[in-house]
Amino acid sequence: MTESALRVEGITAGYGGGDVLHEVSFDVPAGAITCIVGPNGAGKSTLLAVISGVLRPRQGRVLHRGEALTGKSPRDVLRSGVVQVPQNHSLFPDMTVEENIELGGYMLGSRSLVASRRASVEALFPDISAWSKKKAGSLSGGQQRLVEFARCLMLDPAVVILDEPSMGLAPKILRVVFGAVQEMNAQGKTVLLVEQNARAGLRMAGYGVVLENGRVRLTGTGDEVLGHPEIGQLYLGGQIESAQNGAARSGTAQNGTTQNGAAQAGAVQGGPATPDQS
Repeated sequence: MTESALRVEGITAGYGGGDVLHEVSFDVPAGAITCIVGPNGAGKSTLLAVISGVLRPRQGRVLHRGEALTGKSPRDVLRSGVVQVPQNHSLFPDMTVEENIELGGYMLGSRSLVASRRASVEALFPDISAWSKKKAGSLSGGQQRLVEFARCLMLDPAVVILDEPSMGLAPKILRVVFGAVQEMNAQGKTVLLVEQNARAGLRMAGYGVVLENGRVRLTGTGDEVLGHPEIGQLYLGGQIESAQNGAARSGTAQNGTTQNGAAQAGAVQGGPATPDQS
């Protein structure tokens, strides 16, 4: 039986008295990449806020290797070994790349340990050392994302949470960023990934979770989730005609549950073009 790095148990949470998540439960296997996908408003960002300690759930709990994270402050979640890279770029643009990376180790308390960790992450991502004296704001979006990855590794976390790392990146840069995600995983990090590009995210992941309307709709291996006939319907809100080649030819496109092959075609078009705002 695969050990769980994170266990989400019955999470119900929201804002201002309204629940966004409803009894959400799933496991994040240790040492693997797990990808969460779902349409806009599914609750993906809200779920990450709960795991990271930013939002306290109304019901349920999150466990990291048996230890409850629920109720901890974001700082204590970091100390527990769970680090999140947010969707929006978070570097300080007027500081150098080196300075931004070293800020990731602000809780280490030892200059020598900070220097050692920085050397380790620069060895993992060799391009970053060449940018060390550059202002972070002068880098491209993809380069900044790699620096954010390096910064999050300064605490040597057990679990790395990535919120829409491909957002706004060109396809060529996307491959580099996803390669960095795989490299972090190869170094022993458990990765929990929320990704708008369903095909790319699920193909890379060992496990997948589909959220819809704040509930877990489907779990399985990445391939199982990607190949599920309802994925296209979830992403396109039931309007899957454009993804259904045969139905388009006949002009009789049906709703997704009756067009399995076409719904799969819809799945590989990737997720919505705008981030989940829930």
